Amino acid sequence: MRNQKSLSFAKKLRSQPTEAEGRLWYHLRAKRFAEAKFRRQTVIGPFIADFTCRAAMLVIELDGDAHGNTVEADAARTAFLEAQGWRVLRFSNNDVISNIEGVLSAIVRFLPLSPTLSPEGERE
Repeated sequence: MRNQKSLSFAKKLRSQPTEAEGRLWYHLRAKRFAEAKFRRQTVIGPFIADFTCRAAMLVIELDGDAHGNTVEADAARTAFLEAQGWRVLRFSNNDVISNIEGVLSAIVRFLPLSPTLSPEGERE
């Protein structure tokens, strides 16, 4: 069962995104990206994942400067999420800010294929 304290904290994080989170969320929100539904600040066990796509069982984590000092904690977090069936992708805030296209290219490889539109505008 989800802890109310974690849910409240996740809500606070959603209302105060970092610059990198805001930039990535712009592309992921409202099924704009590969028609995949993403959520942000999702509570999974004792953790709050930055972005999730349930259909792909994908967690996207953005690591700021502070994460350089938390390598062991990040590894334990990733191990927990993977044990729950999630795949975890990590990007630095700098990657998102300076190379958003590269980040999106990496993410799309982990998403289920979505129907594409033919040149006539009909779904194939």
